Amino acid sequence: MLRILIAFCLTIVATTARAELDIKQVTSPGGINAWVVEEPAIPFVALEIRIRGGGTLDLPGKRGATNLMAALLEEGSGDMTAQEFQTTLEDLAASFTFRAFDDSMQISARFLTENKEEAIALLRQALIAPRFDQDALDRVRAQVIAGINSDAKSPNAIASSTFYANAFGDHPYGSSIDGTIDSVTSLTRDDMFEAHRNALVLDRLFVSVVGDTTAETVGAMLDDLLGDLPAEGPALPDDVAFGLDGGITVVEFETPQSVAFFGQAGLKRDDEDFFTAFVLNHILGAGGFESRLMTEVREKRGLTYGIGTSLVPKYHAEMILGTVASSNETIAEAIEVTRSEWERMARDGVTPEELAVAKTYLTGEYPLRFDGNADIASIMAGMQMIGLTPDYVVDRNSFVEAVTLEDVNRVAAELLQPEGLHFVVVGQPEGLESTQ
Repeated sequence: MLRILIAFCLTIVATTARAELDIKQVTSPGGINAWVVEEPAIPFVALEIRIRGGGTLDLPGKRGATNLMAALLEEGSGDMTAQEFQTTLEDLAASFTFRAFDDSMQISARFLTENKEEAIALLRQALIAPRFDQDALDRVRAQVIAGINSDAKSPNAIASSTFYANAFGDHPYGSSIDGTIDSVTSLTRDDMFEAHRNALVLDRLFVSVVGDTTAETVGAMLDDLLGDLPAEGPALPDDVAFGLDGGITVVEFETPQSVAFFGQAGLKRDDEDFFTAFVLNHILGAGGFESRLMTEVREKRGLTYGIGTSLVPKYHAEMILGTVASSNETIAEAIEVTRSEWERMARDGVTPEELAVAKTYLTGEYPLRFDGNADIASIMAGMQMIGLTPDYVVDRNSFVEAVTLEDVNRVAAELLQPEGLHFVVVGQPEGLESTQ
């Protein structure tokens, strides 16, 4: 029954959040800031923690350390072995997730109110006193290496890794957070403890709590959970410029279908034109079957099953990225049509009808994201990380509505760079050769 209730709580529609979230900003006695939404209707709490840094904090020669460390946090802590930890977690009907990303660590916890104290104590133990037992390290390392080997045979993974390596070189963005077989094989228990010390720190912490709790009690809970983490972490890496000029890089790979990963420089998340670019990108390639690229590349010409683009404002660099796959015989045409549409939108902009359709979709779908405590907690933690205020939840759709046709077409002309668009193509593409 407890598992059924957990599943229900993870999917229940939070109707009050759809209208307007009552976000309370809390500072614990120990100085930990958090956003809290009280929702007592269901005896369930979702806790979301983000810590800036992530894989960018890997030390030289230790690529993959943060990722491996994060995977080991549920593999035993304190006086519990990995099996004992998992058994206790299951008995509490709780769920913990630990993940490392390029720019952050993510820690998610979901638990019933009646098990709150025990769940928080278990999570604290995982965060403060990980064991990094050698047998667990060897087992999880083998899983990571299996993933690296699998990626080496995946055209999609090869395309993205080649693109990032060429765009960012020696910067952490230039290599996979998973590391290489050599770097992961050489990682030791001492490396895990060092990665843990560097990645889990208080001065880059963002926290949200949603569910059957109160703002008055959250502070003490967070001090107990997180107060013993190190106060500060090592310096983050410098920002890095997008380092690819326009052109094509072909990676030969035996497959009947070629995959293209493409992109150009983008906009920072705090740029005054970012929201306009967000609407523009929806029209260009992020709007599914409504987008220009899907219409031209798939619907009119049948060159692909799907094509899409996204704005990717990482913490140290920003890009517009896209992917498309087509047969070896037609990938050259798919790329040419993509570049042509990039150029046409930069030159001619969008139509009033396209803008109206995009606004209707973007304002209509936004409330649907707040469909449960866990989703709300995740959204709020992400908002904090990019410097948004609680009012953004209410104001966001008005920002979309405020985008004018003049705005979109100006940003299209300034942002989109068909001559700067670079394609990494993995396969045996006919009629394509590397241009640099």
